[in-house]
Amino acid sequence: METKVLSVNISEKKGTIKKPVDYIELNGQGVHKDAHAGKWHRQVSLLAKESIDKSSKAIDREIKFGEFAENITTEGIVLYETKPGDRFIIGETELEVTQIGKKCHSGCEIFKQVGNCVMPKEGIFAKVIKFGRIKAGDGIVYIES
Repeated sequence: METKVLSVNISEKKGTIKKPVDYIELNGQGVHKDAHAGKWHRQVSLLAKESIDKSSKAIDREIKFGEFAENITTEGIVLYETKPGDRFIIGETELEVTQIGKKCHSGCEIFKQVGNCVMPKEGIFAKVIKFGRIKAGDGIVYIES
C-alpha cells in the first residue's frame, strides 16, 4: 500500500473538529491559520485512516477525516509505532515527530461529539523542519531516526 496523505484539516478554535481543506501551508508556527499553531512541540497532528477506521467500527458510525482534530490524515503507515526524532517528508515539507499520543482533558468537545477518542494512543505530533504546502494525495517518505 502506498503511504500518502488522504486529507488535510484545519480548525480555528482548539478542542473542535477540524474541517478538510484543499491544502495546508506549514511555516515556523506549524499549520498556517490553525488554532494549534505556535512555537511549541505539537505544531502538527497526524492520525492514520487505519486508526480512524478502528474507532468507526467500535462505535458503529463513520468518522470523517478531521473529526479527531488531526491536521493530516494518512494511509499506509502505523503512525503510533514511530518515535520522537523520526521524520516525514511530505511534498516539499519535512516534519519531525515530537510526541506519540496525548493526554485528553475532561470536557473535550471531540470526545462528546464522537463518543470515543483515538488520539491519546494513536495520534502523533510533529514540529515543522521545512516549510511548504501539503495536500491530499501527497506521498509520505518515512525516515527513522
